[in-house]
This record gives sequence, C-alpha cells and structure tokens, in this order.
Amino acid sequence: MALPASSLRTALLVLLSLGLTLALGLLLPEALKLLFTFVGLACDNASHAIVLVYFIFMLCVAMPSLPRGTLPTQGKAVLITGCDSGFGLALAKHLHKLGFTVFAGCLLKDKNGEGAQELESFHSNRMKVLQLNVCSEEEVTQAVEFVKKNLENPDTGLWGLVNNAGTSTFGEVEFTSLDTYKEIAEVNLWGTIRVTKAFLPLVRQSKGRVVCMASMLGRMAVPSRSSYCISKYGVEAFSDCLRREMYRWGVKVIIIEPGNFVAATGIFTKEGVERRGQDMWEQASETVRDDYGKAYFCHQVARMKAFVTSGTKDTTPVVNVITDALTSKYPYTRYNPMDTYYWIKVQIMTHLPAAITDNIYAS
Repeated sequence: MALPASSLRTALLVLLSLGLTLALGLLLPEALKLLFTFVGLACDNASHAIVLVYFIFMLCVAMPSLPRGTLPTQGKAVLITGCDSGFGLALAKHLHKLGFTVFAGCLLKDKNGEGAQELESFHSNRMKVLQLNVCSEEEVTQAVEFVKKNLENPDTGLWGLVNNAGTSTFGEVEFTSLDTYKEIAEVNLWGTIRVTKAFLPLVRQSKGRVVCMASMLGRMAVPSRSSYCISKYGVEAFSDCLRREMYRWGVKVIIIEPGNFVAATGIFTKEGVERRGQDMWEQASETVRDDYGKAYFCHQVARMKAFVTSGTKDTTPVVNVITDALTSKYPYTRYNPMDTYYWIKVQIMTHLPAAITDNIYAS
C-alpha cells in the first residue's frame, strides 16, 4: 500500500534531518581529523575547527550585513523601468528622496496611468517621467535620447539602470500556449536585454551599476509557473554573462531575487486568475481536458486564487536591497529579499539532489 504524499514528504524530511545530523556529528569531525593529520596539525584541533565552521555559518546566515561603505547620491542619475506600480514606483520615490535624479520609465504614461501621474506630481527637476514600453524598440531608443538630453552632466553618463519591468502568469505546461511563453519572455527577458543593450554605453561611461530583477523562481522551478521561471532563469544567465563582460569596464552587474511579494505588488488579482483559468480551459485540446479533468483544473485555479493575497505586503525589503546595490561601494552580486521559509526552500532546492527535492516539493 502506497504512502500518502504528505506522509512521504514528512518521512523524507525526517531522514534528511537525521542524515545532516549524522554528517555533522560523525563525518565532519573525521574529515577534519584527516585534514589536520595531512597538514601536520594536532587532531585535537578538529573540534575547534568545527566550532569555527559553525561560527562562520552564523556570521554568514544569522548576522546582519557588515557595512561596506556608501557612495554619495548627488549628481547621480538612475533609470528605472516599470515604475507604474509595485517595486518600480516605490523605488523611484525612495531614490528621489535620497538625492538621485530619477528617470522613471512608465508603460502607461501616455495613457495617464496613476503611477506616472503620482511621480509627475513631484514637480521636481530630479524626477523625470518618460513613456517606456520595454517591448518596443522605438520607445527604448526614444528613452535613450530623452536621458541623454536631460542628464545634468552628460559627460558623467548614467550611474544606474534598474531593469524592474516585469509581468507574470500561471498555468501548467500543457495548458500554456506558446504565445503566452513568448509574451512573458518578451517583457521579463527580452525587455531586460533590449533596455540593457541600449543604455549600456551610458552606464559604462560612469562605471556604474546594472541591476536586474530576477526572482527566487529564477533559481528554482515550481509547478504551474514555467513561463515565468523560464524568463527569470534567462535573466539570471544574462546577468551572469554581462557581469563578467563588464568587469574590465568597472561596471557592476547585480541580481535581485525577491521571494513572495505577490500581495505587495498586486501582480495577480483574483479576477485576473479567474479569467486566465477560463481562457486556458477553453483553449486546451480535448485530449488535455479529458486527461486532466475539470475538477483537477479548477482545484489548481483555486490554489492560484488563494496565492494572490500571500507573501509579504511591504515592498521595503526589495527597495532597500536595490538601494544598497546602487549606493554601496562593494555591492553583493546577488540579493535575496525573502522570508526565512523561502530562503530555506531555495537553499534546499538548489543544493540537494533533485530526487530528494522533487519528493519534498512536487505536488
């Protein structure tokens, strides 16, 4: 008789905990004794080394970040995409408050979007709102010209580019059309690449920063989110390649990997999830509908509707790490603004064998 999935997951977690306990309690000391013997040190020092390893672990994981110096903000300009709402809107206001000149790219500026109107109401010569659809080659080109004309000192270039614009959806692979995959990637991945390539000469000129918004789902895959995961995995790869290419230019490329901020950004709504579910069911082939069944499909849609109000409701953690990426003398390569649950999940899914993580998290 097969064990229920929940019981199997519980058993695996217990086995994993026992395995780690045995490894730390038995294997690590023996390995350190062999190492100490090999280098000619007393084996008794192995216990001290274990304490040191634990201490370093606590410093890296549990302790707050150490100060790494702060750069002045006056005279520095930053372009942010996706400032209509969410992270982009909050970041534009925060950076302006710190003294940056902010070029806030808004998708809906030409349609009098609320986010664009709010930023324009600042009536500040350091808050410049521009129309910017990251999927439009023409609008990106116009944005570059706008920034060049409005830089306080064109010779200093653009200090920061924050690729924040993004979109999302859900749907299992067999319910997701190729057009949907392309639409999500066009914004999240190709939009990031398009904007970065256009503004990179200005950023190189200032030896500045390129900040790319990825996601924890750019490091781990979850069911029903393949179109989003693919785009964010792509952002991770693009950013890693660019970082190495820009090293010789003195440009730092930083990746932001937020956890669950669905409630804070409003990227999903229950009405939108309901509409998306109806469209997926209607567009699916008869074979797929018969094989999966309406009951299963409705259950998955209901789970997604419940997900709409989940996660952190405050954008501050993400805004703070992007600010650090732009202002720290020595920024991190990756920032992980997420709660403890998701941080642990990311570590498990990126470090343990897939055979274990699939059994724990596959639903």
